[in-house]
Amino acid sequence: MTEPADFVDRTLRNEGDEYRADDVRERLGLDSYGASVGAVRGTIRDVGNRYRGLDHDALTALASELWSVPVFERRLAAIVLLQRNVRMLGNGDLTRIEGFLREASVDALVDPLIADVLRPLVAGLGAGARRRADGVLARWADDPSPALRRAARESVGGA
Repeated sequence: MTEPADFVDRTLRNEGDEYRADDVRERLGLDSYGASVGAVRGTIRDVGNRYRGLDHDALTALASELWSVPVFERRLAAIVLLQRNVRMLGNGDLTRIEGFLREASVDALVDPLIADVLRPLVAGLGAGARRRADGVLARWADDPSPALRRAARESVGGA
């Protein structure tokens, strides 16, 4: 595990509450540390302060590393990390987002992926990149995955 991912994991475990973890497991069917959304957001803010200068590749690799363990707070942290750095993302990152959407399995992860990462990413693309992204979104619109079909539908127009 990289140092930033270890920091996030350790912090979220320390912020966890077993009662909240049990609730998440029961409601969402996902493993959980029981950390609050505020703790997740604060931890990602702290990553930005502690590990200044993370470039696009380091940020997206960290998001993938966090996502790789199916724990709700880690996956939410990956989304928040991308959200905070959405201006660094481009249409080349749609493949990563596609994988996250395919694996998200619950609206509590799909919703912020679409609203806080995908829509702003698409809205911020220049004309050429947007045409390429529109091709990806058109493919998603016909995908068997309900999350991808929804993402395609809700990101049309970039808003």
